[in-house]
Amino acid sequence: MADASKVALVTGASSGIGRATARAFLDHGYAVVLVDRDETAGLATEQAFRAAGECIFLPCDVSDEQAVETMMARAVSAYGRIDAAFNGAGIDGGFTPTADCTVETWDRIMSVNLRGLWLCLRLEIRQMLSQGGGAIVNCSSGAGLAGVPGLSAYSASKHGVIGLTRTAALDYARHNIRINAVCPGMIDTPMWQRSIPPEVTEQLLINDPIGRLGQASEIAAAVLWLCDPAASFVTGQALAVDGGKSAG
Repeated sequence: MADASKVALVTGASSGIGRATARAFLDHGYAVVLVDRDETAGLATEQAFRAAGECIFLPCDVSDEQAVETMMARAVSAYGRIDAAFNGAGIDGGFTPTADCTVETWDRIMSVNLRGLWLCLRLEIRQMLSQGGGAIVNCSSGAGLAGVPGLSAYSASKHGVIGLTRTAALDYARHNIRINAVCPGMIDTPMWQRSIPPEVTEQLLINDPIGRLGQASEIAAAVLWLCDPAASFVTGQALAVDGGKSAG
């Protein structure tokens, strides 16, 4: 078991918001468990981050219950505790009108974005109960705060994340475990670049309050604050980090 005073676990850690959040935890003195289903990208991330601090990559498909249990057992074996967790693993599924969304697409998105997050969350809570507390941030979305045409499954899954976050926060508020959600707006990540053509991005930004895409590091900063003792009176919240989009 490695000696680590603070330990963070991050799912979806090899790309985008997850990767930026893992690096932010490292830069603030945490040992970090890097979790991702892409083993090649995960190992590359571990190698890239080694110079910044203590970290370990653990492959895991969060939609697989046994894989999540194995991952968590290995994480605790490696570092002995989990002080902070960011459940960032998620998929989008593309744009399709609600009636045209297939059962296969619906089930795949729900299995990762909602069921997979819950599988991780419940084991993180159990570990934190055993050690006397901790802080968890779940990744929802601006699409978890309002409907988005063509994203029925994705939006439903992200709304579900907020409901799960609020309920879990109430369940464990008296146990020194704080559980919040972060709701990113339009963020410049590989997922955004794959899903949204540049010309569509330009159109979306015309009426955007700030008028630019957010950066993954800006979401990471919000996650880090929510896990910090400075946010000790904050739990059960869905924090929009969206450049003012949800204010209108």
